Amino acid sequence: MASRFIHLHTHSHYSFLQALPKIDELVEKAKEEGMDALALTDTGNMHGAIEFYKAATKAGVKPILGVDAYLTPRSRHDRDPNIDTKRSHIVLLAENNEGYKNLLALVTKSWTEGFFERPRIDKELLREHGHGIIAILPSFAGDVAQLLRAGDVDGAAASLAEFKNIFGAGNVFLEITHHPKVAGHEALMQKIITLARQNSTPLVAQHDVYYLKPDDREATEIMRRIGHGGRGKNEDEDFSFISEKTAKKLFKDTPDAIDNSRKIADRCNLSFDLGKWTFPVVPISPGFKNHDEELRAKAFAGIAERKLEASQEVTDRIEYELKIIIGKGFAVYYLIVADLLAFARRAGILTTTRGSAAGSLVAYLTGITNVNPLFYKLPFERFLNPERPKAPDIDMDIADNRRDDMIAYTKQKYGEDHVAQIGTFGAMMARAAVRDVARALGHSYNTGDRIAKLIPMGSQGFPMTIDKALELEPDLKALYDEDDDSREIIDLAKRIEGCVRHVGVHAAGVVVAPTPLIEWSPVQPDPKGTGKLITQYDMYSITDEYGGVGLLKFDFLGIKNLAILADAVARVKETRGSSIDIENVPIDDAKTYEMLARGETEGTFQLNGSGMTRWLKELKPSTIHDINAMVALYRPGPMETIPSYIERKHNPKLIRYLDPRMKEYLDFSYGILVYQDDVLLTAIKLGGYSWLEADQLRKAMGKKIPKVMQAEKQKLTTGFMRYGKLSKQLAEKLWELIEPFAAYGFNKAHAASYGKVVYQTSYMKANYPVEYLAAVLTADSGDTEQIATFVAEAKRMGIPVLPPDVNESGTAFTVVGLPAQAGEKKDAIRFGLSSIKNFGDGISESIINERKEHGSFKTLSDFLSRVGSKNLNRKSLESLIKCGALDSLDAGRTAMLENIEAMLAFHREATATAPQDTLFGTMMAPAPLVLPEGKSTTLLDKLSWEKELLGIYVSGHPLDAHEAMTKKAFLTIAKVKAEPQAGMLLILPVLVTEARSILTKSGEKMAFIKVEDKTDSIEAVIFPKLFKEHIALIASGTCILVKGKVSVRNGEPSLAIEELKPL
Repeated sequence: MASRFIHLHTHSHYSFLQALPKIDELVEKAKEEGMDALALTDTGNMHGAIEFYKAATKAGVKPILGVDAYLTPRSRHDRDPNIDTKRSHIVLLAENNEGYKNLLALVTKSWTEGFFERPRIDKELLREHGHGIIAILPSFAGDVAQLLRAGDVDGAAASLAEFKNIFGAGNVFLEITHHPKVAGHEALMQKIITLARQNSTPLVAQHDVYYLKPDDREATEIMRRIGHGGRGKNEDEDFSFISEKTAKKLFKDTPDAIDNSRKIADRCNLSFDLGKWTFPVVPISPGFKNHDEELRAKAFAGIAERKLEASQEVTDRIEYELKIIIGKGFAVYYLIVADLLAFARRAGILTTTRGSAAGSLVAYLTGITNVNPLFYKLPFERFLNPERPKAPDIDMDIADNRRDDMIAYTKQKYGEDHVAQIGTFGAMMARAAVRDVARALGHSYNTGDRIAKLIPMGSQGFPMTIDKALELEPDLKALYDEDDDSREIIDLAKRIEGCVRHVGVHAAGVVVAPTPLIEWSPVQPDPKGTGKLITQYDMYSITDEYGGVGLLKFDFLGIKNLAILADAVARVKETRGSSIDIENVPIDDAKTYEMLARGETEGTFQLNGSGMTRWLKELKPSTIHDINAMVALYRPGPMETIPSYIERKHNPKLIRYLDPRMKEYLDFSYGILVYQDDVLLTAIKLGGYSWLEADQLRKAMGKKIPKVMQAEKQKLTTGFMRYGKLSKQLAEKLWELIEPFAAYGFNKAHAASYGKVVYQTSYMKANYPVEYLAAVLTADSGDTEQIATFVAEAKRMGIPVLPPDVNESGTAFTVVGLPAQAGEKKDAIRFGLSSIKNFGDGISESIINERKEHGSFKTLSDFLSRVGSKNLNRKSLESLIKCGALDSLDAGRTAMLENIEAMLAFHREATATAPQDTLFGTMMAPAPLVLPEGKSTTLLDKLSWEKELLGIYVSGHPLDAHEAMTKKAFLTIAKVKAEPQAGMLLILPVLVTEARSILTKSGEKMAFIKVEDKTDSIEAVIFPKLFKEHIALIASGTCILVKGKVSVRNGEPSLAIEELKPL
């Protein structure tokens, strides 16, 4: 029997820190209460609409889509802070598909045209987009309710009449609710009922929902305090999901209002065909009948372009792939992506692909991917096979400084209003939820922080939950059991955990629609204020892959290393006149493999880091397949097989195949399972699986659910024995090899694509180290820690790194030539002018442009008289002096600082515009500036200034003054961090770079400090007794000798200092 009462004014957690229920919880509650329909009306947005539609439909509950919109009393374009911050609410429900489309337009325009503190619509928009919509005028914040509350009965009647005129009399309902704890609310409801009867307007009984059960009220109010601070209005009232029985009791005097909720639900009927591809409009190129024919022609033309032979293997593979691609209607997608990447090549944008797409030969031949799947033995079926119900995306990696160019081209090609980036949501994760709840309850920061720090970090794809943390962490469980405050905090945090708290932008996802995007999803501005538009639907609601509205999603992920490669190639062209075809560098370069075998990986893509470096030194890679294997294996699970891979590489006698049939796909990896593909092919070749079943195995392994894994084990081992004719013992052994891949295995095509970029970065570093490191330093400008690391690497390689210089520096790090020594030319890297703190880009450009136009600056006077920028003020001039940028003009830093006022006065006079009526104005230049000779600048002063303005020491290091002591040290911080051994005792000369003291529970002071030597830096702790003895030494900039022990927590080494003394 259909429910008589239906909830039509319902909020989910997509109302952002105002409501608690998640979508599935709302639907489950409606089902539990026997309600066969339910509306979702989040405040000011439709983020949850498609997720709700799918969940409700699946549960057999009719979904009604709507919005609780903000309505401005004047025009949406008015933004007077004294008037237009006042808003009312109106609940809008889509009666049919036309109404849904109008809701999309209204919500979009509330954000793009009406936003002022909140997304607002006005009555003009309601008139324009009012068809197919049922309007409910809310009992709290509706226009009519507000006027009645103010005693303006005539105004309320006029407002009601206007809404009827906009929507039609039968489409407007006055809401009544039951909230007796809200002062004056019951009297207001009587006024609404009277107005409704007088004006023949239907009432609708509702109970605006912000949480499901009455005992969720506290968690909801805590969440509101987190979002808005302080107590909210009406915190003591009930806004839970009431039952039909309760509704009948509360509204027994207005039974028609209950019945109207049912009537509205019956009128609202939407139908979507979700999960189908919807491609943008792509014209067929001249000379072809259809897209299929065009793709075939491009694929075969690519044989010559890629310099392949038209062998039987190649043509057979093309025909096999085309049959599947065309059969699935996927040809147009290939053409779209090929066009995008053709633009990238024309524009000089470096790209690669992620995921399994590199297994397609057609993709390689049409310029989509960069690796030959025949050479790397990449299976096409891992990407697309006849049984796979949906084709995956082709994910594109783009040089991160050119990603916007790719998006701009997409908009130009398909229409500005057809393209947008995909929105995402930031959720309340376990640690943050605990901290926020503690703060909202009025506890100190330390209370929440103490609990949060006991929650372990999750892993990629498997975020930590509070419940899981309570299972894993005994100290957290003890705190929960024994401390009342902690239990209250944790219980409330569990309730709000996972609720969305803000909107973000997908790192890569861009959607393209065949018609204006607001016909498919509401659109809003990027909350970061970039001016870009994003979809309100996330990728699970908008793309076909996850059963969304079906728009085509492109992944344009910005990758810094591709930008570095492009920059390095351009620098080589500029400095050496050599053109490097980075996509076709030889993959057998001896210098590259020798460098990697030495472990010199700093600055390369995905190979740096002490753990990876240690394995590479043991492996001594000699082929691209070794690099691909390390990219795939260096992650939890597969990492366990690295030692075996290395042993077999160096001793071929150890190579074994558990079954001879495995040699076909494991020959490059010495008989070891390395890639996801190896697991899938083993299931197919030895277990009798189809590609569909193998794909299901892959997904099951990724979820790591023990019950599911056990079922897969049973199925696969049975397949090994029945189909593969393997013994039970061998079947079990194969499963043991497969299981470590259960979430972290790389697919082979992905490893090949990324392995190529790894090799390219390594090749550039090995063959063009100066240009490559200059590009790396430029890419990391602003990250002092990374800059220090790469400067140290440059010095280790014998590449001088010099401070900025007005005569040589560009904006970024620059390659400069040094005077030839012994007939040998040597290059160096010089800091760019934009690297200087307190020094704007404007003044940098002025200096560089002047130098390019009129030559180098000869003297200090020459510099001050030629750089006419008004930004050359005391602050910027002081920065130039201190960092050494004026050293080449033969004036000491100290002398210049002591006479900076004279320099500024000279600059003002020399760059002043000569009066128009002065006949000889242009000839009256001031006399050259001569500064009195000052005292020489000490090395410590130079280093101090460089650290202040460049973030690192360039001319040397403070420990250089203690060379005798540093030479005695057996260890360095870099060695300690590369191979940390807990409990290891060491003595090190170090520089204190950061110091922070805290009070212990007993009221004593102790310190957390950061120390460095010339190789690296490390965190250290000094306990109270030692801190008290040496408090004067424990300050940033002090050189000390420390004795201590290595401590390792969560894989991160630190020092516990036991003794210290000044150097």
